Amino acid sequence: MKTAKSAVKAKRDWLQQLIYVVINPFVRLLIRMGFTPNTVTTIGFLGNVAAAAVFCAAGYEASIDGTPHYGLITWGGALIIIFSLFDMLDGQVARLGNMATTFGAMYDSVLDRYCEMLTLGGISYYMIMTCHPIGALITFIALVGSLMVSYVRARAEGLGIECKIGFMQRPERVVVTAVSALACGITGQSLAPDSSFDAVCILTVAMGIIAVFANLTAFARLGHSKREMQKKEKK
Repeated sequence: MKTAKSAVKAKRDWLQQLIYVVINPFVRLLIRMGFTPNTVTTIGFLGNVAAAAVFCAAGYEASIDGTPHYGLITWGGALIIIFSLFDMLDGQVARLGNMATTFGAMYDSVLDRYCEMLTLGGISYYMIMTCHPIGALITFIALVGSLMVSYVRARAEGLGIECKIGFMQRPERVVVTAVSALACGITGQSLAPDSSFDAVCILTVAMGIIAVFANLTAFARLGHSKREMQKKEKK
């Protein structure tokens, strides 16, 4: 089990370093232009607010004219991808620019939670307005799991326990949300008018994946924290 976990962690670290090689020239450009880590974090947050607004607009328009407005869903997914990149950029700006602060780390974490609440909330609203109540409920459960993954880690680290285990962490959740929104929008736009396939089911399945694995990750972190606490108590 430990070997498998180590292999997964090694792959994640390798991929992260590869991404840094790609983005570091842009990071250095941002630093030369005078961008601070908190500014980059704020830009990413505002972009995710825009994505959530697009999902809500699609839902509102759908409630008026009865059409799913897949074009707006495509834009929502694209905005999540583009502006979630700033979630990686802000940390690198802090490190390469020697501007890391304790408040900056907290600010980043808080806005990350807002981003998830807003984007998943927007998707849930869209599903309600397009008469997909089950999908809306699943999205709500996904949101709960996403928040609990972060909360359990924060609570554990507040007690002095490192807790970064689990599959469905924030990067995975962002990728699943963004890609599924793009797939839903593009598929929906390409369908024939008389097609019986409902492209919103793509979003529903993706939200189901997040709902299951995010909550499993939260409970896995809870179990990990318990074991670490018991080890400390024995010492």
